[in-house]
Amino acid sequence: MLVECLHTLFSERAQEAPDRTALSTPEGPVSYGELAARSDRLAGRLAGLGVRPGVLVGLCERRGTAAIVAMLGILKAGGAYVPIDPGYPVARIDYLLTDSGVPIVVAAGDTAEVLRGRHPAIVWVDGTEASTNPVTPVSVPEGERPQPSGNDLAYVIYTSGSTGAPKGVAVEHRNVVRLFEQTRPWFRFDHRDTWSLFHSISFDFSVWEIWGALLHGGRLVLLPETVSRSPEHLVSLLRAERVTVLNQTPSAFHQLLSVLFSRRDGAPGTERLTLRLIIFGGERLDPRILGLWLSRHGDRTPELVNMYGITETTVHCTYRRITAADVTHGEGTSPIGVPLPDLRVYVLDEHGKPLPDGEPGEMYVAGAGLARGYLNRPELTAERFVPAMAGVEEDRLYRTGDRAVRLVGDLFYLGRMDDQLKIRGYRIEPGEIEECLARLSDVARAVAAPRDFGDGDVRLVAYLLPVRPVDPVGPEASRLVAAAEQHARNELPRHLRPSRYEVVPEFPMTLQGKVNRNALGK
Repeated sequence: MLVECLHTLFSERAQEAPDRTALSTPEGPVSYGELAARSDRLAGRLAGLGVRPGVLVGLCERRGTAAIVAMLGILKAGGAYVPIDPGYPVARIDYLLTDSGVPIVVAAGDTAEVLRGRHPAIVWVDGTEASTNPVTPVSVPEGERPQPSGNDLAYVIYTSGSTGAPKGVAVEHRNVVRLFEQTRPWFRFDHRDTWSLFHSISFDFSVWEIWGALLHGGRLVLLPETVSRSPEHLVSLLRAERVTVLNQTPSAFHQLLSVLFSRRDGAPGTERLTLRLIIFGGERLDPRILGLWLSRHGDRTPELVNMYGITETTVHCTYRRITAADVTHGEGTSPIGVPLPDLRVYVLDEHGKPLPDGEPGEMYVAGAGLARGYLNRPELTAERFVPAMAGVEEDRLYRTGDRAVRLVGDLFYLGRMDDQLKIRGYRIEPGEIEECLARLSDVARAVAAPRDFGDGDVRLVAYLLPVRPVDPVGPEASRLVAAAEQHARNELPRHLRPSRYEVVPEFPMTLQGKVNRNALGK
């Protein structure tokens, strides 16, 4: 018997209630039946072009109906989707197409210019193939298509790379399906829930949002990018659409709070929100930022939940209900709670030995959430997905690179073991940004580091060391900053672009001879 896959579970929901609204969009509602029919048609075309289990298919589409149709169509044909954000710089798009080796890219008409001349086989979501190297499709009846199993790939999502090259994380159907099975007792998701798709489909938080709605017969509200970037518009939409499940990075939610409790919006208006769950993830949560919210609403309705996770462990791997006590007694700690029931989290020392409670160390994760590995990177996969050590009874562990401590059964997140950052929910390797900026002829070296501008507003700042000494506040420094900003816009996706650039005469160093990132900007 085949293990159920994401698309087969969706199909069950569509058969149960075809007229139920699956997607709410600016253009109008899309029912489960319509979404199923449109994705079926695309799946037939893709199958005729050779898509089957194990075949990767690029998905270059903005957040909208076409993206969801494409995602389902690729999975129904047996393939795995590789999100490629059309808003990325062309150099990043070229890299993703080349590194993933996708034989086909699914797109919609509004991404035509982005892909023109970049790939020989493009399939429009609701049209015909547009190809400079046409592949003659063949008719493959649905009953004759090879059917994927739970062990087949569902998607490959690229994360930032420490060597300047992003890496694709290969995740199987079973990894995602069990994520919702294991968290069901905590969240009780069902067809009455309304979710908002706040995050880009290139960010794995979107996996939780999309499938959290569609696997349970719920409604998914597709937010235009302009809304997701505007706290004022987002608050209005949450009310108008009566959203019940909101997923946010702490930074994004902090911006929402400023709107909800502003004089313009007025605290009494917050009662119109219908949220039953606010789920945090993507970056460190200091519960103290929730003090104002909890003073007005308490910690029961909606429930506030903090979840730690990474792409390699399939979105989330721990759960922690946040209460008022975390604000009053938390002392700035970041509680991430307990592992999901089918996962184990170990805190190990530098030799890979388990540490007792109260001793900080590196987190290692084991269990059914671990991804297959990195696409076409066997050495990196072997480095991060490691065999069990002495004293740990596991076949396979993922080495997170994150520090934590276990206290009275709860895990507390302490930060990165290395220089990797999490800003606004995105995992960022400074090396990728630094390598990019250092390609400028007038830059001897660049360092990217976070800076807290207060109230949880953490931004990425790039520090530029010029080849020749210049006045850090003079016209030459201004020209260098302008060149760096333009170069980043051309080469880096939005979430990797620094918010600020500063020219420095030298970098502060640690006793070990490394750049002291903590001393930058002070």
